[in-house]
Amino acid sequence: MTACEPPIRAETLAAMLARTATDALRAEVDLTPKPGLVDARDAGAHRDMSHALMHASATALTTGFHDMAAAAATEREPARLRAELGVLGRESEARMMLATGGVNTHRGAIWCLGLLVAAAAAEPGRWQARALLARVATLAAIDDPAVSPARESNGQRVVRAFGVPGARGEAERGFPAVLDAALPTLRDARAAGAGERVARLNALLAVMATLEDTCVLSRAGPAGLRRVQAGAAAVLDAGGVGSVAGGRALARLDGLLLSLNASPGGSADLLAAALFVDALETAACAAWGGHAAPGAAAAKETHHANTVA
Repeated sequence: MTACEPPIRAETLAAMLARTATDALRAEVDLTPKPGLVDARDAGAHRDMSHALMHASATALTTGFHDMAAAAATEREPARLRAELGVLGRESEARMMLATGGVNTHRGAIWCLGLLVAAAAAEPGRWQARALLARVATLAAIDDPAVSPARESNGQRVVRAFGVPGARGEAERGFPAVLDAALPTLRDARAAGAGERVARLNALLAVMATLEDTCVLSRAGPAGLRRVQAGAAAVLDAGGVGSVAGGRALARLDGLLLSLNASPGGSADLLAAALFVDALETAACAAWGGHAAPGAAAAKETHHANTVA
């Protein structure tokens, strides 16, 4: 252990990262009211999902996140690590499907949080958002050798049809919606005195206003996506969720998504990713006695809890 590493053993690190990733997923599910998404109020635009099912899915992914972190803590060769992450990701999908009875609740979250968990485990404590997401971009750019180039998922078909980055493209860019939209909005809202629920809802809307969300595109097409993006921006322009006008705009956005039978699932995944990154930056700050470790920025809100739940 070098002088620049926090006193965390590899196996403890993997458990901590897995717990933090699972907590981020649970926090996203519990956040209410989310437009078009499953929350504690209702199932949004989803007929095959529920709040309880989403929680069961998040719990089922903990083992996979742990294994991804453990792999990244020991495997330093990028191509071999990427191959191992692919195997572990498919195992996680199988656990998810078993827990949900075949419903795809968190496939996108396995991708983005799996990459983040691995990137965090590769350099313990060096969890400043920009550096962490740069490591994610490097991993995402490596092809999974077990996946045929001819294989095409529903998300990939949407990417081809509409010329948008998709889940892999966003990861290869270092999740700009997390770095440039969700995290600044989350922290600005806290600094302005907003409660955590309002801050997180505003962060979700900031992602929705900018992301080319393939979940929305697949159901509503480009015109529907533009309406959803404009609706999310309108909530923020009206003062955010914490204002009366913003609350009314949020209700209109929810109604729009229900009328389109569309759910911003990609945005929800990236909110969970942002909550994970935010929690890691806070944890890194706490581990170094209130000062950022080399390469890890101090959290702006030192009073904020070290978990996202």
